[in-house]
Amino acid sequence: MTVWGIAFVAAWLAIGLPTDPAYAFLWIWAGTVAWNSARPWRSHLRFARDWIPVVLLLAAYNLSRGFADNGATPHAMELIVADRFLTGWVTGGEVPTIWLQQHLYDPDQVRWWDVLVSWIYFSHFVATLAAAAVLWMRNRGRWIAYMSRWGFLCAAGLVTYFAYPAAPPWWAAQNGLLTEVARISTRGWKEIGMHGAGNLLNAGQIASNPVAAMPSLHTAFALFVVLFFLRSVRKRWWPLMLAYPLAMTFTLMYSGEHYLIDVLVGWAYVGMTFLVVGLAERWWRARRSRRDGTPTAVTGVTAPAAGPDATPGADRDAVPAERR
Repeated sequence: MTVWGIAFVAAWLAIGLPTDPAYAFLWIWAGTVAWNSARPWRSHLRFARDWIPVVLLLAAYNLSRGFADNGATPHAMELIVADRFLTGWVTGGEVPTIWLQQHLYDPDQVRWWDVLVSWIYFSHFVATLAAAAVLWMRNRGRWIAYMSRWGFLCAAGLVTYFAYPAAPPWWAAQNGLLTEVARISTRGWKEIGMHGAGNLLNAGQIASNPVAAMPSLHTAFALFVVLFFLRSVRKRWWPLMLAYPLAMTFTLMYSGEHYLIDVLVGWAYVGMTFLVVGLAERWWRARRSRRDGTPTAVTGVTAPAAGPDATPGADRDAVPAERR
């Protein structure tokens, strides 16, 4: 793991942070190999077998977002009106992005919160996959439950991008619908001497689709990861965990990437995801139970612990949520 960590930092400084799905997958895979370096290679190949379809789907998702607008003018004004309605009584009639940048943004000086914002923004690209990698190594049943929900959330967001292409605050400002908005989600890297740290992230932003703002999957992913693991930790840690999606919400609005309404819709999509996929899983278990004539356990929630020789990806270390 030390070798992996040194290599990761070196590549981070030379190339950039792993925001591309395939690039992130390679680092995560290498991390699982380093963590379980004593295991035979066939156990490491199982990771690729399970994950390559996920990476291909994620790459297709990222590529397809670029065609969401089909050349049409994206929605923007109604998002501005919605944010002014929601927060105008606090911000003096401004959207949250403009109000936050008026009070916190200094174009001539990078503050400590600008650095923190860059870290939080970057976490979107790795937190979901890193959590999935840990699940895969500990309990493949929960990993399947996790990935099925995550896949549904991505698909729901993608359908919405095609049905309702919407632009973020920085785009609205560039097109005269708002006063000046700076896109500052990656400016914090330069302050700590990491000029190359955001290379891939900056390149991705330049080539990104400006109509993929509704819903905000950045904040949706943050809330999704927290809610999936919430019952697995003691309640005294809940406020700290819930601080992550709130910090992501602040980051997205302050940096000009999303409106508050984008965030709220993203949270609603997370709730819909857990409801729909949960109902589908219960329906499938009931159907299988009727077919086999035997009761079935709740997939992805509890599972019998395997023996000490279980390979990565097997269902092991599973403990009822209420006992963790």
